[in-house]
Amino acid sequence: QVQLVESGGGLVQAGGSLRLSCAASGRTFSTYSMGWFRQAPGKERDFVAAISWSGVRTYYATSVKGRFTISRDNAKNTVYLRMNSLKPEDTALYYCAADSDTNQVMGEPAYWGQGTQVTVSS
Repeated sequence: QVQLVESGGGLVQAGGSLRLSCAASGRTFSTYSMGWFRQAPGKERDFVAAISWSGVRTYYATSVKGRFTISRDNAKNTVYLRMNSLKPEDTALYYCAADSDTNQVMGEPAYWGQGTQVTVSS
C-alpha cells in the first residue's frame, strides 16, 4: 500500500514556474514507478509525466515536453514535477500516481493522491 500527498500547487502568471512535490509513504517507494496526471474542469484526467523506479527513464505528454521535468529523490520518498513556461491551458488539478509497472503508471496506476490545484492566469 502506498499513500501519496501532493503539494506545491498555487496561482501563477503565464510564463511563470511552479514545482509540485509528492510525498509517498512506505518503505518500498524506490520500487515504484511514479507519474503525474492532470484534470481540467469538464475534461478527463490526462497523463502528464512519468519516471521509472530508478529515475533513469522519463516520459512526457507532448503538450508538456520541454517545459516540465519529472524527478525523484528515493531517499526522501518524494517525486517532483518542475513546471516552467506555464500557460493558462496548464490550469488543472494535478495528481500524483504510483504503480509497480512503468507502463501501468502511465495508464491506470494503482495508487493516487488527492491532487493539488494549479491555476495559471493570463
